[in-house]
Amino acid sequence: MKELKNERTEFTRNRYNTVSTIYDVMEWPVEHLWYKKWRQKLWQQIHGPKVLEIGVGTGKNIPYYPKEIELTGIDLSSGMLKRAKGLLKDKRKNHVTLKEMDAQDMDFPDNHFKEMVATFVFCSVPDPVLGLKEALRVTKPGGKLHLLEHMKPEHSFLASLMETLDTPIHYLSGVHIARQTVANVEKAGWSIEKVQDLTAKGIFKKIEASKPH
Repeated sequence: MKELKNERTEFTRNRYNTVSTIYDVMEWPVEHLWYKKWRQKLWQQIHGPKVLEIGVGTGKNIPYYPKEIELTGIDLSSGMLKRAKGLLKDKRKNHVTLKEMDAQDMDFPDNHFKEMVATFVFCSVPDPVLGLKEALRVTKPGGKLHLLEHMKPEHSFLASLMETLDTPIHYLSGVHIARQTVANVEKAGWSIEKVQDLTAKGIFKKIEASKPH
C-alpha cells in the first residue's frame, strides 16, 4: 500500500513539474472568470496568526496574503514552487516562507497552525483523506480549514459524465474531477461548519471546517 501511495505521489509530482511553465496559461480562463474573485474573498477571512497554505502552486494566492499573518506555503512540485518563489520575491513579502513538501506527510509538529488554506488542491492530492488528516494533525484545536474546491456534483448525469472522464483527465493533468471533497473533509475528522455552492450544479464549493477541541 505504501509503495502504491509513493507511486501515485511521484506521478502527481511529475505531472505538475511538467506543466509548471505553462500552468498559468492553462488556467487563465477559469482564473479570470471565477477563481481570482473567490481567492480574494477567501483571504479576507484569514486572520492567523500562523497560517499554512497547502498546495501553493505557482503562487496565485500570494497577492492576497494578509500582511499581519505568519504564512507558510507548501507544494509537492519543485517546478510550481520555483514560479511561486519568483513571484514572492517580486511582492517582497517577508512574512512568508515557501517549502517543498508532501501534504500527505508534513514535516510540522502537532497543533502548530491556527488556520489552513487550500484552493483547488485536494482534487490532486493522491490520497485526499490522508492529506486532510495531516492538515488536522498540524492544526491547533479549534483551528480552521478553508477550502475552495471543484468536485463531483450531485446531479446524476453530470456526476456520471465526470466519473467517466476522471481517469483520462487525471492521466493527462494529475487532477481528479470527480472527488467528493466535502465527504473527505468529514472522513478526515474535521467538523464541517459551512459549505457554500459557488456555481450552479454545486461543482465549485467553498468549505469551512474546524478542528474539534
